[in-house]
Amino acid sequence: MHLSLIHPCIGRRPGQRYIRSWQMEPLQPALLAGLTPRDVTIAFHDDRMEKIPFDAPTDVVAISVETYTARRAYQIASEYRARGVPVVMGGFHATLCPEEVSRYAESVVLGEAEPVWPRIIDDARHGTLQREYASNVRPDLAGLVYDRSIYHGKRYLPLGLVEAGRGCRFRCDFCAITRFFEASHRLRPVHEIVAELERLKGSKRLFFFVDDNFAGNIKAAKELVRALIPLNIRWVTQMSINAAHDEEFLSLLARSGCMGVLIGFESLDPVVLASMRKQFNTMRGGYAVALEALRRHAIRVYGTFVFGYDSDTADSFAQALDMALGGNFYIAAFNHLTPFPATPLYERLRDEGQLLHEAWWLDPQYRYNRVPFRPRGLSPEEIEHHCVATRRSFYSWPSIVRRGFSAVNRADGFMFRNFFPINAIHRREVGERNHYPLGDAGWSGTLQPVR
Repeated sequence: MHLSLIHPCIGRRPGQRYIRSWQMEPLQPALLAGLTPRDVTIAFHDDRMEKIPFDAPTDVVAISVETYTARRAYQIASEYRARGVPVVMGGFHATLCPEEVSRYAESVVLGEAEPVWPRIIDDARHGTLQREYASNVRPDLAGLVYDRSIYHGKRYLPLGLVEAGRGCRFRCDFCAITRFFEASHRLRPVHEIVAELERLKGSKRLFFFVDDNFAGNIKAAKELVRALIPLNIRWVTQMSINAAHDEEFLSLLARSGCMGVLIGFESLDPVVLASMRKQFNTMRGGYAVALEALRRHAIRVYGTFVFGYDSDTADSFAQALDMALGGNFYIAAFNHLTPFPATPLYERLRDEGQLLHEAWWLDPQYRYNRVPFRPRGLSPEEIEHHCVATRRSFYSWPSIVRRGFSAVNRADGFMFRNFFPINAIHRREVGERNHYPLGDAGWSGTLQPVR
């Protein structure tokens, strides 16, 4: 049997190259490839990096769908289904919007794929694919195999992506991760993570633990970080800010080669943090204490902020910018609030009549950076303007140079050398991302719904 694994892009603007910082190795298809029996021939096509050969022979197509890639995923599925090839779709968006996804695929996977993938492959062999495969258990993460041979020949960013765990125990109102994993958190066995890194470290200079919250279980995270110390690697990850108040944990991070962490600060307003269920950001002295602790251990910060809550004003952007500049953040993101489907935020905005699009991710008029709802404070247009202007200020050349030569950002030669190319990419992409289409704007096909 021939299986095609497809990773869809967010969209495509004719004549413009794809956003470079979005071109990281996708772990989902490598995981599916690792779960697939060896007698199945696998072809992997990354829509961000190459043209998909729709006419190449294949028996079944599998597509992992996220909300931002849904429109493009349905275009790809329609190309295959018009050729008589059955399509299986899974991923976060398939679980959040199963009825929508089922309109464009023969089969939809709900939940995590590991428990049901062997049955999907067997049913595909026999031409008996079911409309729905529901994974009703949280699979044990022991024994996972990622077949990275599918990446061969593709020019990804030079990061080695590794999964140490899944989920997050916090219940932030805007977060689709919490909805998908139901506020649960699990870790892979430490010895398996270490063995994977041992195999990869000869080919990668920097690793990225893609966990939604690396510090979801600090006790378990400490066990993993201790095991990383002898490997002599550099790595980055994302974690909740509460972990920055654990001095032992920060010391272990620094000793193990942690170069930086992505932290969702989201807002500087305690009222906004309370409304998004993120009051823990202000614990133990809040941001100032946490940032000082991270600086003390030479751990760089990728800070993210969101805007669009009712009490946000123009000053909210200026305050976030001042914090990112004053803290010499390695990089930062200043984004509008995004109501992902099935989250408490989405349901509240829908029920209160504030959504501008019922399904913004499918609306042909929607573009990246536009605000898909009507806040009660600033207008959607004002929020969009301030987000773009704040990014431009943060990634101005004077800001880049000053931040680059700060003590933390130049503390490691490798990270210092890469600081300027990374920030230059983000500077360029401020304009490239603005009003980027969801789906291929040049696609002339017709969506093929399942009958």
